[in-house]
Amino acid sequence: MFKSDLAHTNSKLNPWLVGFFAGTYPMLFYAGNNYSLVNSWGHFWFFIGFFLILPMLVAKVTGEVIQRFFGVHWRSFWLAFFGIGWFLYCLKATLLEAPHRKITLGIIIFALVYAYFFKKYHRKIMMLQGIVAFLALVPLSGQIYGNLTLSEDWKKLPDQIDQVALLQKPNIYLLQPDGLVNFSELSRGHYKYQDSSFRQYLNHKGFTHYDNFRSNYASTLSSNSALLMMKHHYYNHGNSFSEALDARESIVSENHVLNVLSNNGYQTHLISVAPYLTVNHPELGFDTANFSPKEIGYLSQGFNKRASVTDDLRERLDLWQNGDPENSEGQMTDAPQFYFIEYFNPGHIHGRKEMSLGVAGERDLWLESMERGQQTTKALIELITQRDPGALILILADHGGFVGFEYTNQIYTKTQDRDLIYSIFSSQLSIKWPDDLMPEESIDFTTSVNVFRLLFAHLSQNQSFKDFLEPDNSFVILKDNGFKGVYQYIDAQGQIDCKKIEP
Repeated sequence: MFKSDLAHTNSKLNPWLVGFFAGTYPMLFYAGNNYSLVNSWGHFWFFIGFFLILPMLVAKVTGEVIQRFFGVHWRSFWLAFFGIGWFLYCLKATLLEAPHRKITLGIIIFALVYAYFFKKYHRKIMMLQGIVAFLALVPLSGQIYGNLTLSEDWKKLPDQIDQVALLQKPNIYLLQPDGLVNFSELSRGHYKYQDSSFRQYLNHKGFTHYDNFRSNYASTLSSNSALLMMKHHYYNHGNSFSEALDARESIVSENHVLNVLSNNGYQTHLISVAPYLTVNHPELGFDTANFSPKEIGYLSQGFNKRASVTDDLRERLDLWQNGDPENSEGQMTDAPQFYFIEYFNPGHIHGRKEMSLGVAGERDLWLESMERGQQTTKALIELITQRDPGALILILADHGGFVGFEYTNQIYTKTQDRDLIYSIFSSQLSIKWPDDLMPEESIDFTTSVNVFRLLFAHLSQNQSFKDFLEPDNSFVILKDNGFKGVYQYIDAQGQIDCKKIEP
C-alpha cells in the first residue's frame, strides 16, 4: 500500500517542470556572473536550447517511455535522477571548461543515491531550484538593463580624425604582451629587475623606447577599449564596478582606429593566443581573426583554446605575400596591413588571495612569465623583420604586472604607495620606426589612450590632431570602505593624486 501511494504521488511530477527547473538556475547564474561573455543573440538561443528546451524534452520523452515499459515507480525514480543530475551537471559545465570526467561520474553517483532515497521530496527540491533561480535573475536583470541603457557618448570624437587621410601607410604590427612593465619601472619599485638583455636586443633591432609610459586603466578590456577608441570611458563612471559592458565590441567590432585604417585601405587582422577578446561572439570589425566562433563555443571564458601567435602570423603573412587562392587569385595584395597580436605573457599576478604565493613568490612567477613573453616577442620580431622589413612595429602592453601586491584584487583597496600604483599602470611602449618615418622630434607618448592619435598625426603630417589629446590620467575602480567608485590614481603629470571621478 505504501509503495503504491508513493508511486502515485511521484507520478504527479510534471516532466516539463522537472526539466525547466533543472536548467534555469545554472543558466541564470552563469549569465549573471559572466554577462560580458554571453551578451550575444547566439548565446541567448544556445542557452534557451541547452538549459531549458533540451532538458524539458528529455524529461518528457524519456519519462513517457520509462513509464510505458517499466512502470510509474521507475518513471519517478528517473525524473528525480534527471532533475538533480542535470542541475548539477549544468553547474559543473558553467564553472569548469574542461570535461572533468571524474566530476561527471560523481554527479551520476550522487544523483542515483538521491533518486533512490529522496525522490519523494523532489517537488520540494524543484521549489528550491525555482527560488534560487529567481534570486539569480535579480542581478542579471540589472546587468541587462544597464546594457540596454548604456550611453555611447564617450565614443564621440571632438574632431574629424576618423576621416584622416594618411600620407604614409606602412604595414603596422601591434604586439601586445599582457602585463609587460616599462623598462623605466622594471628596474625600480617592487620589480627591481636588472637584466638589460631584452632592452639591448630591441636596441639592436632599432626600437625606440618610451620610458615612463603607462596605461590609463587597470585591465585588458578597459585599457584596449580606450586605446582603440582614442577616448576615455572612465569605466562608464563605475556604475557596475566592473568592466564596460560593451568593451569587447569597442575592441574587436567597431572603433575609431579600425575606421581610420579601413578608410585608408588597410586590411586588418586580429591574432590572439586565446579567444579572450572574442569569447562573446561579437561582430568582427577586423577583416580576419585566428579564432572562429565555432572554435570558441558558448560556455567558454576565453581560455579553452590556445594558439601559437607566431605560427598564425606566419600563416597570415604567407597569404599576404603569396596570395590567398580563395580571394586574391594568387597575387600579393597591395593593401597595407594592420596586425593586432595579443599574448598573455607575462600577464599579472594571481587574482585571488587563496591562490597567492605572497609578494615575493608572485614576483618570482611574474619574472618567469616575463621571460617567456620576451621569447615570444623576439620570435615575432624576427619573423616580421625577415618577411616585412619596412614595417612599423609597436610593442604596447595593456597594463602593468601588479607585482608588489599579494594578489590582483587588492588593487580595489585604496593605497597611496607610489610603487604599487605604478605597478598597476606602468606598461611597455617600444616602436620600431621605418627609416623614412623616423620622427624628427620625439613624440610625447605618455599613455595608451593617445597612442593612435599621435601616430595618425605623424603619418598624416597633420599636427592639428594633437590639439584634442585626451588627459594622460590613470584610473582605477575602488571598492574599499569609504572609497567606492572610479578614482583617478595618477594625474596628467604622472603624480599620485587619488581623486574621485563624479558621474
